[in-house]
Amino acid sequence: MVKDYLGESGFTVTNANTGNQGLSLQQSGHFDAIILDLMLPDINGLDVCRTIRARDRIPILILTAKGDPMDRIVGLELGADDYLPKPFEPRELLARLNAVLRRSRGSGTGESLRFGRLEIDLEAMEANVDGRRCDLTAHQFKLLVIMANAAGRVLSRETLMDMLKGESLESFDRSIDVHISRIRAEIEDDPKHPRRVITVRGAGYVFARAQD
Repeated sequence: MVKDYLGESGFTVTNANTGNQGLSLQQSGHFDAIILDLMLPDINGLDVCRTIRARDRIPILILTAKGDPMDRIVGLELGADDYLPKPFEPRELLARLNAVLRRSRGSGTGESLRFGRLEIDLEAMEANVDGRRCDLTAHQFKLLVIMANAAGRVLSRETLMDMLKGESLESFDRSIDVHISRIRAEIEDDPKHPRRVITVRGAGYVFARAQD
């Protein structure tokens, strides 16, 4: 059903019936995005997500069982860009797929933001600390850019979701917190005691402007 619907919407879709088949296809071919069902007959879909993310930054949209927020959280922690609970409307799947593709293509402005040792390359969609590339998904990179552009301002979770255009986040499962945790792990010297992305209790997050 998904293959037929996306095909009618202009996508060329390759289907894999197992996790191992999907990993083999992804490694040997060129794809713009992956829709990954976590319920696979051979291996855990989260293991598939982990393997893909370890070798490629391709956008990953995971499909999760309805009412299982833990799979969503773990999937985002492993590097998935978005999730969609089953059952879902095909139109919502198409909208979310287009959203992750837009994010992955970047802004193309050729500009960079620099905060001490942290450089955010908007065109390449890369963040670097002391020249080391941070391993961020397209979604996490966009969230980092939003906070960096508002450096010094406290942004609530609701504000961040609005600025992300509500593409994949729902406040009840604290997805924003998962992405923030991943960003901290990549850009902070000590993620448990962050100095760049700081939590303001009861208010949200602030990106500290003046740091080395």
